[in-house]
Amino acid sequence: MGKIVPLSGNSAVAYAVKSADVDVISAYPITPQTTIVEKLAEFIANGELDAEMIHVESEHSALSAAVGASAAGARVYTASSSQGIVLMYEIMFIASSLRLPIVMTIAARALSAPINIWNDHSDFMAVSDTGWVMMMAENNQEAHDDVILAYRIAEDPEVLLPVATALDGYFMTHTIEPIDLIEREDALSFAPKRKTWFTLDPDKPVTIGALGDPQWYFEFKRQQYEAMKKSREVFEKSVDEFAKVFGRRYGAVEYFGDENPEVVLVAMGHVVGNIKAYLSRVRGKDSRAGVLKIKLYRPFPEDLIVKYLEGVKIVGVVDRALVPGSASPGPLHSEIVATLRKHGVDAKTLSFVSGLGGRPVTHEHIGVMFSKLSELKDKPASELPKEPLFIGVRE
Repeated sequence: MGKIVPLSGNSAVAYAVKSADVDVISAYPITPQTTIVEKLAEFIANGELDAEMIHVESEHSALSAAVGASAAGARVYTASSSQGIVLMYEIMFIASSLRLPIVMTIAARALSAPINIWNDHSDFMAVSDTGWVMMMAENNQEAHDDVILAYRIAEDPEVLLPVATALDGYFMTHTIEPIDLIEREDALSFAPKRKTWFTLDPDKPVTIGALGDPQWYFEFKRQQYEAMKKSREVFEKSVDEFAKVFGRRYGAVEYFGDENPEVVLVAMGHVVGNIKAYLSRVRGKDSRAGVLKIKLYRPFPEDLIVKYLEGVKIVGVVDRALVPGSASPGPLHSEIVATLRKHGVDAKTLSFVSGLGGRPVTHEHIGVMFSKLSELKDKPASELPKEPLFIGVRE
């Protein structure tokens, strides 16, 4: 066990970035991410971190600078939120296609308009097609640890993909919890700095990001696809080793609840803790109910989801983002349904949308979800609502 100190989620992330001994930090301020890089600037100013802080005029430039630094072989870090994430969108595809092991923290926040600086998962879900490995933390300790895990995964020679780690804005970024800090020596022992990718070098010139014409582009994208698949195996090996070294284990998915559940809620982020508390304190341990936490969103851990949901009568999926016009407007619900159908699991599903724009998902809301699942668990699928149920919204 390392030194335990009370830290906000953003400070916990900054301390992990310092321990990872990054070479270059490039970011642009945006709420609720700003205090991550403010803390890192403080570390640099105090001589606690030997890194270059690149000041830029936008998030698009921040990630562009990170791409250049990573291409030159630096260990690179950036962070952003909300509109900043979508301003980076163009460059996110470039970073993953160039196979650059950049690590970025998303302090999850709603997308405008109307302007909303509070938390939901709109920005996180918006980048799910960019080719980045994606993880979301449930608490601040996990957010701290995810940074170290991210560098271990990103820089693995069989992966070489950027990794996005996420924590919920305000509910985590600005809330203080006791954090067991990973010190620099331990972090670098677990995730040593290694230049395993082709880098820009004036003495040994290479071309990076040249034109991919129809003769070759298809092959590049197939390689990227295979690397993403491989990242799942690397993730599992990394979390196993992390548990041995630091005593904390994180699964791609984690289940909490009855051993033989009839109803299960699937969720991501800090709301998982609220659901656990509800099951423990309000509903009682004798109830045949549980919660399945999704930590690893890309690559989506299909096999484990099937393992935990096979045999469940009905599955409710809690989405804190909304995709209007989609066949399944909840993006997490869409992934769960596709996974269950792909693998022949006949569990019924119900889509819950809640907590948009920072509205808390309370025990009352969670109770409504479980009550609805219990009410419908023995009904035929044809009688289930076809539209998502909006929990906690004024009608």
